[in-house]
Amino acid sequence: MANVQDIHGNEESAYSGAVQPAGKPLAGIRVLDLTRLLPGPVATMHLADMGAKVIKIEDPGVGDYARTMGHVRHEVSQFFIAVNRGKQCIRLDLKDSAQREEFLRMTETADVVVESFRPGVMDKFGVGWNILKQRNPKLVMCAISGYGRNGPFAHLAGHDINYIGYAGMLEQNVGPDGVPALPNLQIGDLLGGAQTAVQGILAALIGARSSGLGRFVDVSMTDAVFAHNIMPLVAVNNFGRPAAPGRDLLTGGVPCYNVYRTSDDRFMAVGALELKFWQACCDVLGRPDLKDRHWSLGQEIGGDDAMTVKTELDRMFAEKSLFEWTKIFASADCCVTPILRADEALAHPLFQSRGMASRKTHPTEGEYWETGPAVKFEN
Repeated sequence: MANVQDIHGNEESAYSGAVQPAGKPLAGIRVLDLTRLLPGPVATMHLADMGAKVIKIEDPGVGDYARTMGHVRHEVSQFFIAVNRGKQCIRLDLKDSAQREEFLRMTETADVVVESFRPGVMDKFGVGWNILKQRNPKLVMCAISGYGRNGPFAHLAGHDINYIGYAGMLEQNVGPDGVPALPNLQIGDLLGGAQTAVQGILAALIGARSSGLGRFVDVSMTDAVFAHNIMPLVAVNNFGRPAAPGRDLLTGGVPCYNVYRTSDDRFMAVGALELKFWQACCDVLGRPDLKDRHWSLGQEIGGDDAMTVKTELDRMFAEKSLFEWTKIFASADCCVTPILRADEALAHPLFQSRGMASRKTHPTEGEYWETGPAVKFEN
């Protein structure tokens, strides 16, 4: 009988009835996680945060590629640790008949199976949806893929850069030279592969509880980015095409919603989108003459006046450091804030006070930072 280990090496039976601490909304839910790298592991981590018992299943060889991706201090990468908290791990080879049967027996007492292979791979292993739902009619199975289980791209490989490129998002995310800038938040993987999967899984679990029948949840990461690419869609509906990159309301086309370089080569985020916040910002800057030069009062988004005012704010913010501007705006509730590095954010009172950042110790990798669950529950 297979045993599972958590990421700190503690072991128990894969069939153990132990659940996550009572009180969390998904306590009692058992999830079998066949995913690798980023999208699926983050989805199942969120489920674990909400109380589900997640058993991560890796092949006996390399296993999840995230284990060795990037810098490895000793045995396992910080990447792997970051996206697999709260889970237990087991090694199974689905190509081996005995171990495949072991997995099928596990599905009989599971509530959810999550996989991220290309469409058709689970069927080739002999553990596809048609097989699993016969073993457990209440089972929810979620398949996360780049382009969905059907359609012309269903069997093509891809990564986040490809998904956000097809969805019309990356074209709008440009640097000063007009070249698309790669965000260090993987929008396709995390919005599409993680959050959308969690959304679908939770809906299907509710359906299974009420109807007694599970469902197959088909998640296309590209579909998810496309469905959430709202502002370019609005522009197309209004004008027949999206705004020029860096010239829309939320991408740099107005001075009240922009980023400004400070004297020490850091940046401040000005999010004074509403008129009242913009006028308060102008008061702090000592420039009441700019109060009426706002998009809500007729300033053309991406137009000459907007860019002229932005240039003036560029000059002003360049006169003081990040620390000085942060202190100046600290008492003004007008959405002007510092742009922090990740190490600064981890130590910031905003995240410390809500338990969102804490120091933990891994048995082989030593101390590391861990983020807390993004969703908190109260009785």
